[in-house]
Amino acid sequence: MARIVMKFGGTSVADLERIRNAAARVMRAVEAGDEVAVVVSAMAGATNQLVDWCHELSPLYDAREYDAVVATGEQVTVGLFAIALQTLGVEARSWTGWQIPVSTDGQHGKARIMAIDGAELIRRMQAGQVPVIAGFQGLGPDKRITTLGRGGSDTSAVAVAAAIRADRCDIYTDVDGVYTTDPRLVSKARKLSHITYEEMLELASVGAKVLQTRSVELAMKERVRVQVLSSFTDTPGTLVVDEDEIVEQEIVAGIAYSRDEAKLTVRRVPDRPGVAAAVFGPLAENGINVDMIVQNVSEDGTTDMTFTLNKTELPRARAVLEAMRGEIGYADLAADSDVAKISVVGVGMRSHAGVAGTMFKALAGRGINIQVISTSEIKVSVLIAAEYTELAVRALHTAYGLDVA
Repeated sequence: MARIVMKFGGTSVADLERIRNAAARVMRAVEAGDEVAVVVSAMAGATNQLVDWCHELSPLYDAREYDAVVATGEQVTVGLFAIALQTLGVEARSWTGWQIPVSTDGQHGKARIMAIDGAELIRRMQAGQVPVIAGFQGLGPDKRITTLGRGGSDTSAVAVAAAIRADRCDIYTDVDGVYTTDPRLVSKARKLSHITYEEMLELASVGAKVLQTRSVELAMKERVRVQVLSSFTDTPGTLVVDEDEIVEQEIVAGIAYSRDEAKLTVRRVPDRPGVAAAVFGPLAENGINVDMIVQNVSEDGTTDMTFTLNKTELPRARAVLEAMRGEIGYADLAADSDVAKISVVGVGMRSHAGVAGTMFKALAGRGINIQVISTSEIKVSVLIAAEYTELAVRALHTAYGLDVA
């Protein structure tokens, strides 16, 4: 007997028939003797509709009320899923984030989980009941509903798995595992049987849509074994595990891309000590994350600072910097949202030279200009014009020998 968290994403619960199919999977696990907790997302498209309504009413909405609106998608799903299980003869009960509670900080729209008391969930599971838990939701310190950011149900599932000391957290989605790149973009992409926490974390952070970044961070911290598999097939998935569980590592595990990027350049900034803090400090204070940063060579006592951020954060970032223009002393701002980030990831980079060179050569061979470069121990990322995204991913997938033979 195992204790398992089964998480079903939006496509897996998109309509009543898919909810019935997912409930049948849970029933089979219960009949096999496993203790099961279920975490669900909103039905596919539901959150987008709720978000659009908020944006339509006000682009600068109250984030607390935004959370109150968008959290309702998961509340619908947990009730329907519990009914589906009960119809199959499985004892089940729905739980919203505030009922457990999933305690978070007060950063509305992208809250972080602070604590989950799993004692009552464990007691219910040991008594034969299946808790059906709303992902994405939490309860802030002011007793208001919070949400964890897009894809936050993955984080909810891993956090619940850690809280109830689960043997495994199974993430059911519309793909049957983690691939060397997006198989919809590259037909020769290969499914990986295992991938390390570190590689999955980097891939998630640079655009891979399989798992949310914070869910992988939490899994790595709590050593929760995560399996990514499909709701629609019974094929084996991909296990996300410690590096020492994988016998032989490839130099490159995968290629990720993100079209959600924007580039913002602060032009003719006075080149003096403290100016970087003056630019990026207010952005951080307003919860705006920046990624790739490049500062040009100083000319005439001024310099240009270029950085990337999520495209949805661009209007807020511009508003913050425009408000600070007098204090920073820059000349103007230049924004470009027609860009894409391409990343090569692999723990094998630690012991192999030339990975970046291969990337630059492959892109140059296709006439693709690199605008910004960023590296870490196991990752190389570049920013390019969005129109070259597919060409770049295919060229790199072949250049690193990742194509299916």
